[in-house]
Amino acid sequence: MPMHPPDSAGVAALAICEALLLSLLDRKILPEAEILGILEDAAAAHTAHPDDGDAELHRAAARLIAGIRIGQIMPRRR
Repeated sequence: MPMHPPDSAGVAALAICEALLLSLLDRKILPEAEILGILEDAAAAHTAHPDDGDAELHRAAARLIAGIRIGQIMPRRR
């Protein structure tokens, strides 16, 4: 099995999730407000994480999700 950079799985997962959320929005399966709620819940889960020794990882994840929420990463396709 070929070696992959350590964060490639996370990048792939993020791309898949973004594509799914955009698809749900484009097809009017979920309204934008619901998608924003999903992203807010995901960010909150990392903001209020338990003290598990990965505080910086959780803060970075919360910042990344917040960036998607405000449109810095997730492009608007309308």
